[in-house]
Amino acid sequence: MALQSFIEVEPDSHFPIQNLPYGVFKPEPASVARPGVAIGEYVLDLSEISKAGLFNGPILKDSDCFLQPNLNKFLSLGRPAWKEARDMLQKLLSSNEATLRDNANLRQKSLVPMGKVEMLLPMEIGDYTDFFSSMHHAKNCGTIFRGPANAVPANCIFHLQVYRVVPYFRFHLPIAYHGRASSVVISGTDIVRPRGQFAPSGNSPPPFGPSQKLDFELEMAAVVGPGNELGKPIDVNEAADHIFGVMLMNDWSARDIQAWEYVPLGPFLGKSFGTTLSPWIVTLDALEPFACDSPKQDPQPLPYLAEKISKNYDISLEVQIKPAGKEDSCVVTRSNFKYLYWTLTQQLAHHTINGCNLRSGDLLGTGTISGPEPESLGCLLELTWNGQKPLSLDGFTRKFLEDGDEVTFTGFCKGNGYTVGFGTCSGKIVPSTP
Repeated sequence: MALQSFIEVEPDSHFPIQNLPYGVFKPEPASVARPGVAIGEYVLDLSEISKAGLFNGPILKDSDCFLQPNLNKFLSLGRPAWKEARDMLQKLLSSNEATLRDNANLRQKSLVPMGKVEMLLPMEIGDYTDFFSSMHHAKNCGTIFRGPANAVPANCIFHLQVYRVVPYFRFHLPIAYHGRASSVVISGTDIVRPRGQFAPSGNSPPPFGPSQKLDFELEMAAVVGPGNELGKPIDVNEAADHIFGVMLMNDWSARDIQAWEYVPLGPFLGKSFGTTLSPWIVTLDALEPFACDSPKQDPQPLPYLAEKISKNYDISLEVQIKPAGKEDSCVVTRSNFKYLYWTLTQQLAHHTINGCNLRSGDLLGTGTISGPEPESLGCLLELTWNGQKPLSLDGFTRKFLEDGDEVTFTGFCKGNGYTVGFGTCSGKIVPSTP
């Protein structure tokens, strides 16, 4: 029989006992932040479980990792501690375990209705890196700006001429840029329309003002567990032990600002104004039943990127936009994590191959996740073909995002009688501040 919890969980809930994603929350506005896991419509307060002495395994019994205001200390303990915690929590929440089920006082203190909590960023993010791992996204952008005949040059590098922008998708390495950790925000935070310079016409000076090409980017992000010492790369076949789990991520983009500033150093003000994360980290252990083959990589990666087992995850992704002034949202894209060309473990291994040291809580974004079909494109740049084909939203049209628009991402995996989900990742665009 499938594992079941004594807590009632609806069949379509994202948070059955098979999931148990981690987050950080406040049960009351004046409360201290503390770690928790989601189960059905509740958050299990791990600080209360810890104080009750229920983390009694050899690694966690003397640890204060669940008495911290973030998950960084727990992340740093590594996979043996994560497995010990998961095994204990699944046992504690199971229908045939009396320890919590029959303890009314502990249940009252530790199980908090999800609708009453304030969710916070689950970790302190020291550094944030954003990769460019979707071949479909690269090919679509290349077609938009170079035409179908030149979308894929013969040298196996996608040169995407975006205005005066030339990013690359390489079949030999997963490229990335260093993002801004300070502007990573939790789901539900408003996003202020950024201002900046745009490409000038002729010899006139560049115009300045609010972005007119504000976009979402459908991404996911890996959360780093134990880091590595400076100068000591992580082997690609051991990289999974350094990844705690995965979150939904919207890496908002101001396409017009980005286009003018991009050369020669890459994204800056066109990206650094805001990145939104979902509240819950779904662990790799919870995702393991949904592992699938990654795309065939041709040419063969260099030895340091060649994996003994190369896998992605079958995670269904959806983007909805609720236009300003409307009550209902419209689905604008359905994609899947499995479309990524470069795996999470390859991204992490490549990040450290030069000796770069990662730290617990670091964030590694996948880049825009687009699929092969028109309905699976991961941003408005692709969906509207750079504004040439406005998107119809139940009587409204959009080339790019307008003030008041709310964008919501969801993601989930379908198991046998249960769903492992990520909750939602949402943000609303508010007018530029003078």
